[in-house]
Amino acid sequence: MGKNVANKLGKGISPRQFVDGMTKNQDAFKDWGSRFEWTNEEDREFFASLNNRDDLRSVIIAADWCGDVVRNIPVVFKALELTGMPVEVLIMEEHLDAIDQFLTYGGRSIPVVLIVDTGGAVLGQWGPRPTYIQEPMAAFKQANPDRGAADYQEKLAATRQEIGRRYGEGTAYQQLIVSELRELLASV
Repeated sequence: MGKNVANKLGKGISPRQFVDGMTKNQDAFKDWGSRFEWTNEEDREFFASLNNRDDLRSVIIAADWCGDVVRNIPVVFKALELTGMPVEVLIMEEHLDAIDQFLTYGGRSIPVVLIVDTGGAVLGQWGPRPTYIQEPMAAFKQANPDRGAADYQEKLAATRQEIGRRYGEGTAYQQLIVSELRELLASV
């Protein structure tokens, strides 16, 4: 049996409530969102074409302190807005039982974007970062299983620098999110 978040449906807050309630990084969050543009008309049309699907929901596990949430969720919100599907946000610290079902390399990494059916069955998940940006962390975790190693923190810092480099200064990374979400939604 697959994962199910039926017990969380209706327990989250709306994207607007999430943004309005941010006590950290709200300006940066809004800035990344305001800079989002559809770079591919076919992508925009695909997301809009899902408007007739009343069988899908999105549950997003997030928190305002997280840099990946600040960069990635504005794009997710913009893309999902076109689909018309209900979207709710679960604040990670208030829903540890939810995030613990979706660990990344054994840890609580956010955001986690879930696409679920009306009964809460998880049809797909995305996050915490686009695959290309996440690659250095995946390689680091595989090569450094011992968190107590003398050079662990140093290597982790270098990995985080590479992740920042892959994000870049501009918004090019946002197209990666759109493409990955499109692929995910096309499969459900």
